[in-house]
Amino acid sequence: MSEYDPQELESKWRSRWREQGRYEADPGGDEETTFVTVPYPYPSGGMHIGHARTYTVPDVYARYRRLQGDSVLFPIAWHVTGTPIIGAVERLKKGEAEQLDVLQNTYNVDDDTLESLETPMGYARHFIEEHYKQGMQDLGLSIDWRREFTTNDDRYSKFITWQYETLRDRGLLEKGLHPVKYCTNEDQPVTTHDILEGEEAEFQEYTLVEFGTELDGADVTVPMATLRPETVRGVTNAYIDPGARYVVASVDGEHWFVSEQAAEKLALQGRDVEVRHEYDGEALVGETVRNPITGDDVLVLPADFVDADNATGVVMSVPAHSPDDYLALQEAKADDARMERYGVDPADVDAIEPIPILAIEGYGEIPAKTAVEESGIESSADPALEEVTQDLYNAEFNSGELLEGYGEFAGGVVRDVRDDFKAQYVGNGFDTMQEFSEEVVCRCGGDVEVAKQDTWFLRYNDADWKGKAHDAVARMDAIPENTREQYDHTIDWLNEWPCIRNYGLGTRLPWDDEFVIEPLSDSTIYMAYYTIAHRIDDVPVEDLTREFFDALFYGADAVAGDAPERALDLREEFDHWYPVDYRCSANDLVNNHLTFFLFHHAELFDPDNWPEGITVMGMGLLEGEKMSSSKGHVVLPGEAISTYGADTVRFFLMNSAEPWQDYDWRDDQVETTQNQLQRFWRRAQEIVDAPEGAKDLVQADRWLLARLQETVDTVTEAMEGFETRTASQAAFYNLEEDLRWYRRRRDLDAPGARWTLRHVLETRLKLLAPFTPFLANELHEELTGEPAEDAGWPAVDDAFVDEGVLVEERLVEDLTADVNDIVDVTDTDPDTVRVYAAADWKYDVLDTVRDVGSDVGQVMSEVMSDPDLREKGDAVNDLVQELVSFVRERDAESLDALDAVDERSVYENAADFLAREFDADVQVYSEDGDDVVDPAEKADRAQPYRPAVHIE
Repeated sequence: MSEYDPQELESKWRSRWREQGRYEADPGGDEETTFVTVPYPYPSGGMHIGHARTYTVPDVYARYRRLQGDSVLFPIAWHVTGTPIIGAVERLKKGEAEQLDVLQNTYNVDDDTLESLETPMGYARHFIEEHYKQGMQDLGLSIDWRREFTTNDDRYSKFITWQYETLRDRGLLEKGLHPVKYCTNEDQPVTTHDILEGEEAEFQEYTLVEFGTELDGADVTVPMATLRPETVRGVTNAYIDPGARYVVASVDGEHWFVSEQAAEKLALQGRDVEVRHEYDGEALVGETVRNPITGDDVLVLPADFVDADNATGVVMSVPAHSPDDYLALQEAKADDARMERYGVDPADVDAIEPIPILAIEGYGEIPAKTAVEESGIESSADPALEEVTQDLYNAEFNSGELLEGYGEFAGGVVRDVRDDFKAQYVGNGFDTMQEFSEEVVCRCGGDVEVAKQDTWFLRYNDADWKGKAHDAVARMDAIPENTREQYDHTIDWLNEWPCIRNYGLGTRLPWDDEFVIEPLSDSTIYMAYYTIAHRIDDVPVEDLTREFFDALFYGADAVAGDAPERALDLREEFDHWYPVDYRCSANDLVNNHLTFFLFHHAELFDPDNWPEGITVMGMGLLEGEKMSSSKGHVVLPGEAISTYGADTVRFFLMNSAEPWQDYDWRDDQVETTQNQLQRFWRRAQEIVDAPEGAKDLVQADRWLLARLQETVDTVTEAMEGFETRTASQAAFYNLEEDLRWYRRRRDLDAPGARWTLRHVLETRLKLLAPFTPFLANELHEELTGEPAEDAGWPAVDDAFVDEGVLVEERLVEDLTADVNDIVDVTDTDPDTVRVYAAADWKYDVLDTVRDVGSDVGQVMSEVMSDPDLREKGDAVNDLVQELVSFVRERDAESLDALDAVDERSVYENAADFLAREFDADVQVYSEDGDDVVDPAEKADRAQPYRPAVHIE
């Protein structure tokens, strides 16, 4: 195949792999095993180029391990548990414009196909077969397709049933009231996988300060939410949205004035709520409410910035300690017309003054005033206000000391006394409610609120279980290493995790089939199911009992009586592949899925079967912006492969950043990558077509072969650590730089050059095979008769390791660069180039520097003890300064290699090359040689391994 046609080439190899069952992994032999996995896709939409990168990273590693001689298992399955697919189907059936736009214009679903998407599994199957599976096959992923399954398969559900019955019996699954993320549209709990916006939202417990007032002749409580209960003594006023809807509701027998939304939230959180009356917020404007802690009455003011959907919809104001409140008060004082419109006397507003409740070093009596004025902020609309507010909050929390009015808490730092202060008043002026740290929206489009439900939850707060999970983290290879502390941190803060939903696809809770196990909870140990997925279909579903899986995963001794023979048979395959060597997953899954993965493995399996490594991956950008399937801002792999070829797509994705770093898909850069692979193909074809040559090596050949060994070492080390960018850079771009120099140095038609180029290409194709398997296999087969993936990973060939030849060639490269610099600076077309190697005495000084060390004074003392050197005076002093720097910049191995070099001979041997390079007569001298010609008196500028140069 002389021309590079990626479509033809890649189609050929896909067919060949499929016909051979190339990547079907079975136990057998005594080779090492590697088991690498990646999260199974959730087919609620199509596969985009970000997914392509996610799945290509483990494929590159899998291909590398096969070249190392391992038996490798790389499986995939399909995650359909939960409600996102159901939600997508419902939006489709309703004809929602946005959903139709994404399906038709982003994922190219034609009108005839839309109807088949109107059932959950019809929808899932379309995206599995037409997007994910097709995309993975087009990319050349080396997957064992026999092992695929979906998470609502009957046999898989039996496996999940076994897991949850085991956890329940071990006391790690309980039922009780628990705060959950609750979709108000679907009327059921949701988790991260179900959420469209607010995936990172956290539960926050607000303190409700129960202000009192009289409304329509009745006493009511006006609860106001705060995260800073200690500031209650500094409240000067309150704010409400006059146009929003509020209610008076009976909340656990007390009459509360709250927003309509707050009443609904409180009901979700297990409070007994009954709405009695409805009001506009204006009903409370101009009224006073009584502070339950101080007894002071404070005025309620109108404010558009109040969000009735946040907490209770009424907020207290502490202008001494909140820059937001301070500015809001100043703006209220300046808006007499608005106050009068709502019946508020502007004089009453003018009379409101901040009340300080704590002292903090570096701020004045009114810290918020200091913060605002020093920042130059004059408006509550200034975007810098948020940072200023947070800075003051952090400072007050960590070092603010409460004033005398706080009694036993006076003088205490907020951080140390806040919880105790709050506890003193809960039930006596304070209450609590839960709220999210940010807005949360379900994939179905519904609002997600905090709810307390009587639900089954996993006891991730169990101390013993946490201990095992920490042990699993300590034992595994965390890539990159700085993620290890993220796992430990997540384990520490995780508490109970609600693991069921009211409906959706997936496995029913075994002992209460009204509920479904939620997506993150059924995807913790499915890697174990991969090991037997292709062989369990012949086991009747009814035989997949608790005892069957106990025997499969724990052995015959784990069950009473005779263990099922089929289970023990399957156990052999489980034992062959387990544990998972590497789990490759997204960085944003560390705080849920990946840590759950560790928790469940640590509990359900022996330490020998705990995960051995996790590699995390960064986020993908498209032309500098975050990819989004829902917004249509994606590139589909099929389109990219059709345009550029799978090898180009793979190589760009692996070479643009290390896996854990964010990367940016840019069409112009991908096109450049395609051009580079085409150029590589053409040069490789020239080598394939040329006569083989003979192993008749000269300096340039030995240098290139030595550099090749360094490249093999670099790429191998990088691949062991999943450093795909480092590896691909070294194998492709760095070695290309070496070849560019080699082509300048060597007669490429010489037999030795032809042999060297073939050897380098053969090795290089093996190094590139994990990244560009189509191109590398084809070229390697043309070159040697076998594909690269059959040839094995190259090892460093000690016969070609030669530090001396590397050092010598580096001297020639440096000299060439120096001459070029002189030519450029002087704008000279040289007729003669004179090169001067340093005098012998200068090498003696270098030896002294190496012996004595980098202390210039000690070196000078030693050097000046030699009468001959002492006579040279300032020349020696200047040289010592230079050589101390020279030695500091190099390790001992490099200096030893230089010491073994005859520098003048190196330049003399390169003289013919230099003459061709500069089309000039090249003369080489020793600075102090009898034959030296030095018309410009530059020879004495020579230093060891830094020759002086004169150009005529």
